[in-house]
Amino acid sequence: MNILFVHPNPDLSKTGGDKRGFFHKVIGKMNVLCPPLTFPMLSAVTPRKHKVEMVDECHQKIDFEKDYDLVGITAMTHEIIRAYEIADEFRKRGAKVVIGGPHASALPEEAKQHADSVVIGEAEGIWFKLLEDLENGRLKSFYFQKKPPDLTGLPAPDRNILNRLILVNGVQSSRGCPYRCKYCFVGNSTHGRVFRKRPVEYVTGEIKRVRQKLINFYDTSMTIDTEYTKTLCKALKEEVNKKFIFLGNINTLCKDDELLKLSREAGCIQWNIGFESISQESLREVNKNTNKVKEYYKAVKKIHDHGMFVHGFFMFGFDHDKRTIFEDTLEFIRKAEIDSADFSILTPFPGTPLYDKLLKEGRILTKDWSRYTYQNIVFEPKNFTKEEILSEYKKLHRIFYSYHEIAKRFVKAIRRGILNFHPFLFMIDNVFTRFYILERIKS
Repeated sequence: MNILFVHPNPDLSKTGGDKRGFFHKVIGKMNVLCPPLTFPMLSAVTPRKHKVEMVDECHQKIDFEKDYDLVGITAMTHEIIRAYEIADEFRKRGAKVVIGGPHASALPEEAKQHADSVVIGEAEGIWFKLLEDLENGRLKSFYFQKKPPDLTGLPAPDRNILNRLILVNGVQSSRGCPYRCKYCFVGNSTHGRVFRKRPVEYVTGEIKRVRQKLINFYDTSMTIDTEYTKTLCKALKEEVNKKFIFLGNINTLCKDDELLKLSREAGCIQWNIGFESISQESLREVNKNTNKVKEYYKAVKKIHDHGMFVHGFFMFGFDHDKRTIFEDTLEFIRKAEIDSADFSILTPFPGTPLYDKLLKEGRILTKDWSRYTYQNIVFEPKNFTKEEILSEYKKLHRIFYSYHEIAKRFVKAIRRGILNFHPFLFMIDNVFTRFYILERIKS
């Protein structure tokens, strides 16, 4: 069979309401960082008798005239409207369409209106069966693997199908998260709540075959099983000469010096941390139990002392957020000397307890899924008007990503002696983020 995998570009949607500007589109075209691994993984488990192609709409155009037996589409919530448009077009032309991903897994009946079949949850374990059923003319409407896939038996992703320039690649050493943060789809999905690890030798072997020198780990957290991560770090130090970006939780990073030491020796240059909020009440509201605000400064200092960057993630719009939350967050970031940050507006994605709660309370304002981007207000906030949150959100971005603030962070990083690998990446990331985000929230 001829199989096409498609990653939709919401910019090209005919009906989606969140049209992006010129700079956003340029960045999308130029994006050479961290490609998704969903389709490379499915390509790796596809029998070789089938021909597999992939189109990422941010980089290539879809040829709807080409003859495909099967079109597979995956999409996040903000991409799903474009995914449905692509699916409808291919089905008109006689191709079978399968849709998967977080949104389709949360709302499979909705997705089924635009597809011949819907994959719910992780797909690797049932992909062979789906292809076999299609060949024999008995494709099912829904596919769901009762047990989460065993990572031990999975091959390395087939990155050859990506067909674009990549400077920073990605790898995954584990899946799942035992925590149940109410805004997160992963920890509240059937498979996602089960934490699983790949054998260390599989991970190091895959990294050795990846050409890029900077690798971003796609794990939900590298601090869930610290003994595994430490073993992995020791292997990376001995066997791999590359640089890495890890993601972890505050409750571990503030106290495990051995983990920080081993991660630095392994080549880690940056820890990404979901601080989410500097309000303990807001954290408690969404069940973010790994975070204690009193430990924030200690964790950041420890990471810096070990010679690594800190990239923070922050969200706004919690019911317990005070009127000064934006100003207080900026003050914390400055005092803690966090090197870079992503700011988001709390977004209730389908499939999460947060969405169910707000839907029950009648506070969901729109089901225009294209607006579920982390930069829009899609529910009725408690302590702010929609206009107030957007205004403060824009103001925070303009201040934090002003050229003056970027330069100050750059100088501080040099003084700490941690800009020892690709220093231009630090500046480029900060400047691009400034234009990229401000353009998205200008309306």
